[in-house]
Amino acid sequence: MLDDIYNRRILELAGNIPLLGTLPDADASAKAYSKLCGSTVIVHVKLDGDVVSAFAHEVKACALGQASSSIMGRHVVGSTVEELRTVREEMHRMLKAGGKPPSGKWADLALLEPARDLKARHASILLTFDAVADALAKAETAQKSQAANDS
Repeated sequence: MLDDIYNRRILELAGNIPLLGTLPDADASAKAYSKLCGSTVIVHVKLDGDVVSAFAHEVKACALGQASSSIMGRHVVGSTVEELRTVREEMHRMLKAGGKPPSGKWADLALLEPARDLKARHASILLTFDAVADALAKAETAQKSQAANDS
């Protein structure tokens, strides 16, 4: 079972996380932390309307959390806020309710499906999605506040 979970592709993703670092001019940042395993993900996002135009993240997680963050880093720029919220919900359903994995450009997330039975790893896998959702909500609030101030 562990060979299915910690396969070569998961380890490749974990070892090659794109967009690491910070984003000084981010519209919002958010941190997600797992009390269970100590994993932490901090994300920084910049929006152009409802589309992510820039992204960076700081990842301190297990191999599964790193792989999840790696997939996020590969596809987040150019994604819409709604798409990212949908992917987050699909990942929660996949791990916690036996749902199907995300598809399309997010299809690599199916690599994490074998971790469904490892409940202790769910939090680490979901950190990137939770942090992104939090940062997007903060960025949208900032956009609305700015628009109100500009009126």
